[in-house]
Amino acid sequence: MKRPALSIACTLAGVLLASGCGYDATVVPTAEPSAELTPAPASAPPECSDATATYPASAKADGPALQRIKQRGRLIAGVSADTYLLASRNPIKGRIEGFDIDMVNAVARAIFGPDGADKVSLRVITAADRIPVLQSGDVDIVVRNMTINCSRWADIAFSNEYYRSGQKILVRKDLADQGVNSPDQLTNLKVCAPANTTSLDNIAKAAPGAKLVPAINHTGCLVKFQRGEVDAITGDDTVLAGLAAQDPYAVVPNQAAFTAEPYGIGVNSDDVDLVQFINSVLETERASGDWQGSYAEWLGPLLNVKGKQPAPNYTRPLPG
Repeated sequence: MKRPALSIACTLAGVLLASGCGYDATVVPTAEPSAELTPAPASAPPECSDATATYPASAKADGPALQRIKQRGRLIAGVSADTYLLASRNPIKGRIEGFDIDMVNAVARAIFGPDGADKVSLRVITAADRIPVLQSGDVDIVVRNMTINCSRWADIAFSNEYYRSGQKILVRKDLADQGVNSPDQLTNLKVCAPANTTSLDNIAKAAPGAKLVPAINHTGCLVKFQRGEVDAITGDDTVLAGLAAQDPYAVVPNQAAFTAEPYGIGVNSDDVDLVQFINSVLETERASGDWQGSYAEWLGPLLNVKGKQPAPNYTRPLPG
């Protein structure tokens, strides 16, 4: 399907604009990965032991971690700056904003009061930085679409789940109008996912009849999509929502996720009082409707599904 050149130009212009606003520019490759690339072998899932850790919600702010943050006078949070809708720099306002940033600001307001959002230091980190910066104490919390899993529990602690993401598909609008909304409907269609990722592994299993077309990252997939080289893109629904926001021909149809990706706020393992405090903040967000409002502003319109804040679970499995 041929696409207007304007759409590609807008995406590339956005990449260039981002690079001037504090982003690491995403480079669109000139030498594309081979479409014959074999997906990386799936790693064995971590196994949890029968042992558990319990972090009940507590609004008390007199523990050592909370006192440290209060004495410093600001909350330091590790975040993304280029994950559109979750945490990305607004080129007009010059600030990082999105669903994840709303979670950071909610914690800061609970600590410092109504002006707490003004007492936040955002440290832009990569996905690979998330655990090391918590272990080193360089940040107090990490709110960067981080999936809770057993292996990470060995290194850090997590708040309760604040968003349930999952892998889905994004398709051309005409395909969505035809009812294409699941992997089993992708037979003979070209589907893009970043090379050597679990997203590519997962779609290979879920849609064995699809023609897999890898790219260096999801931005590369979007460029292929706009060039008409692929019919669909797959990844976390939050990522797909950001891609759909950049292209009127891209739709994330109403669908069930075919993987579970529970996002949690990462905290240093020693800061148990901070974990419990954040859990109380998440319950305040539930009771006030603020979580629902944030979802409706950032993710809901493009995911085409009503969001629901995950129920709290204060007992967590520990790694085996």
